[in-house]
Amino acid sequence: MKKVNIHQIKPGDKLAKPILQDNGNVLLGVGVELNERFIDRLRKLGIDVLFVEDAFTDDLEPPEAISEKTRQKAVNAIYQTMANLKDQNFMKGKAVAPEMGRQLRQVFGEILNDVMVRGDVMVNLTNIHTTDAYLFQHSVNVAVLSGIIGIAKGYNRMQLEELGIGALLFDIGMTKVPSQLINKQEALTDAERAVVAKHTTDGFDILRKQHDISLLSAHCALQHHERFDGSGYPRGLKGDEIHLHAQIVGLADMYDALTSPRPHRKRYTPSEAIELIFAAGNTYFDFELVKLFCKHISVYPVATSVLLNTGQIAVVSANNSLAVHRPIVRVVEEADGSRPASPYEIDLKNEVSILIVKEL
Repeated sequence: MKKVNIHQIKPGDKLAKPILQDNGNVLLGVGVELNERFIDRLRKLGIDVLFVEDAFTDDLEPPEAISEKTRQKAVNAIYQTMANLKDQNFMKGKAVAPEMGRQLRQVFGEILNDVMVRGDVMVNLTNIHTTDAYLFQHSVNVAVLSGIIGIAKGYNRMQLEELGIGALLFDIGMTKVPSQLINKQEALTDAERAVVAKHTTDGFDILRKQHDISLLSAHCALQHHERFDGSGYPRGLKGDEIHLHAQIVGLADMYDALTSPRPHRKRYTPSEAIELIFAAGNTYFDFELVKLFCKHISVYPVATSVLLNTGQIAVVSANNSLAVHRPIVRVVEEADGSRPASPYEIDLKNEVSILIVKEL
């Protein structure tokens, strides 16, 4: 399979990975043949990239951080939790959901099991979803990334659970933000930004009332927008005043937000997002935490289409753990636009004069 921009999709292309709805269920499954109507509908749903089948790359499959079954179960759990809170109107301020902690502790346990089985492989987050599904898929991605960093830091099971529950629920305060602000395509006004910013304290107020959720987990909701230099909100905390759980969740939140399409901007590529985050060391986040995070992220995920400085188009076939910016690529189109008689690979770690110009 290969990942391509939706503008490069042609009628007759077949999906190699499913497209997910907001509740985690499949909207379009593997093997569906795309036509003009499908392609136009997907654009309107905010989908900008797709994984499609390709004869030259049919053996390539990005290593998933978690299985599709685990992801679907986790997304559905987040969806149901947030939907129930909205339906109950937060029980007029009480917002008590006795089963919340138990259910999500089980969900995060399955995420952890998948991550541990997967081993020490650089993370690819390859799920494709509609714009409406962003909040729920984003929460799961943040939990996956946070769990990986927690494991790398040597956290014990209790610490991992506190971090994981906090990561799954860190944005729960967004259930009190009007949907027109969440999906607004223009820049927010100062008043609108203030409404959105309240999701940190609202989320903390919801979680601290849950009898089976740790106060440290609740602080992930409260502090995930605090920044290492004191420029964040809601309290302008700095340095070690910000709990490490919240720093990890905040870092994972920024990375996944940058690499996801949003109503007001295009997505950043993983390499662009890593560059921005690395530059934020000791400004937005502790630099040692940033370095640890970047060691576990794939800069050029497998199946990514790239343009080389030779004019050739290639697809990333494998990552080099010792040279993350120099993956192995498979050439699928020559500089003159012709297709090779058969695919062949270039190890960029060894071919120092060949560079990746951009992702396609």
